[in-house]
Amino acid sequence: MTDKQARRRYSSQVVDGVEKAAARAMLHAVGFSDEDFAKPQVGIASTWSNLTPCNMHIDTLADAAAMGIEEAGGKPITFNTITVSDGISMGSPGMRYSLVSREVIADSIETVVGAQGFDGFVAIGGCDKNMPGCAMAIARLDRPAVFVYGGTIQPGKERRDVISVFEAVGKHAAGNLSDIELKEIEATAIPGPGSCGGMYTANTMASAIEALGLSLPNSSAQDAVSQHKRQDSHAAGAAVVNLLERGILPSDILSREAFENAITVVIALEGSTNAVLHLLAIAHAAGLPLTLDDFARIGKRVPVLADMRPAGQYAMSELIAIGGIQPLMKTLLDEGLLHGDCLTVTGRTLAENLADVSPYPPGQKIIRPLSDPIKKDSHLVILRGNLAPEGAVAKITGHEGLSFTGSARCFHGEEAALAAILDGTVQKGDVVVVRYEGPRGGPGMREMLSPTSAINGRGLSADVALITDGRFSGGSHGFVIGHVTPEAFDGGPIALIEDGDRITVDAEACTIEVAVDAAELERRHAVWQRPEPYATRGILAKYAKLVSSASLGAVTDSDL
Repeated sequence: MTDKQARRRYSSQVVDGVEKAAARAMLHAVGFSDEDFAKPQVGIASTWSNLTPCNMHIDTLADAAAMGIEEAGGKPITFNTITVSDGISMGSPGMRYSLVSREVIADSIETVVGAQGFDGFVAIGGCDKNMPGCAMAIARLDRPAVFVYGGTIQPGKERRDVISVFEAVGKHAAGNLSDIELKEIEATAIPGPGSCGGMYTANTMASAIEALGLSLPNSSAQDAVSQHKRQDSHAAGAAVVNLLERGILPSDILSREAFENAITVVIALEGSTNAVLHLLAIAHAAGLPLTLDDFARIGKRVPVLADMRPAGQYAMSELIAIGGIQPLMKTLLDEGLLHGDCLTVTGRTLAENLADVSPYPPGQKIIRPLSDPIKKDSHLVILRGNLAPEGAVAKITGHEGLSFTGSARCFHGEEAALAAILDGTVQKGDVVVVRYEGPRGGPGMREMLSPTSAINGRGLSADVALITDGRFSGGSHGFVIGHVTPEAFDGGPIALIEDGDRITVDAEACTIEVAVDAAELERRHAVWQRPEPYATRGILAKYAKLVSSASLGAVTDSDL
């Protein structure tokens, strides 16, 4: 086999030989020349859509990637996959489809690349589930591939973003914001294209994927509307052709050490709890063992250094202005907190990529020095106890305190909890329990951004905790615990809590306990009845039947 044939391992099976004349005829109609059939075919998985600011510009990035592929000697073929907007569907029944969309994106990219025989591909994502969905497809297919992040949005008026709007709703409910003021915030928070501007899930996962080695340096830290982002997309196209020429596969990049690097960077950036769920899923797709205990182990030695929203002060665009995450990664590498010998999509190691990176400018306040961290260990705290024997994930930044004890106030679903928060039913000292929102029970594990934002907007964030078998937006902050497993729909202890039960969360001991003895929990379980499923047909029903526990990444192919 020649080097050129090796670069066309998959497409040659589709277009080479007399018997493939029909395939070539079809491709002539979409613009292939005779010369193109001898080139490696490189797919471009675009999540373009005008339904959300996060993705409305990605068609232009796909065009730039195509140019990079062509100039490097490949034949680009662009195809689309879906996106849904968490920010738009948040707090509604539509949010049930959000995590489901991660699986649809991964499945659809795998389907097209596998069916069409692409030799490699570029995947471009903008909204929250795009990133892990693309990365899962890259891991499953194990063909040369590069991920491109669509980039972050610019701040709105007075440095506002979408979380400003959610929290304004809570202030309005508390009587601290007029109708006119709320409307003004609504109208000025989202100025144009790009993903939500704090260290929320999109920016967190883009940073994690860069740390994994699946995107080019700085891809995670670029404004959506910028020449840098177009150049990143162009370079990604060329990079895939380089990977093809060198025979470098995702399996050469996605090692256990690479996932440890990703976890380390997420912690240092004070990233979203969703990173736990998504990194578990990507590791599963790569066939690598990764568990909640790995997050706990790494979290003991990695500090929180980034003063980023939602718990902190700064937006992603402000981090970009001082150099993005590369100087942070260089600092972590120099301190022995990253594995520098991990291969990346540049064809070089992480250490080689970081060798010439300059430090942050003097006087910046966004990234703290290791000698003065925001928190000496991880804000992502893995909890276990009689309320979550298989684990739960807390986001404890230190601003909320390290423990909370209060009385349970239980709700079946997000809507009931939000109504009680907004109407004043929820009071200081309550632990709001939102259940039947897990992967199977929701189904789809909705994010509790509306309830947590309402708590913060009403000024209760220091006095109310919230626990759920659902999950949280990267924009959530406060004393919040999600991913409680086993989930309520499976009869987990969270289903057995009653109003008034005393619940204690201890982030230092990493425990979550309800003050009810085992015999009483067993008695309650004996009379507990599973509620009717939300859906009995269609994608939500299929998802609920297939999905694994959140502690395993909520994947849909774990038992196949």
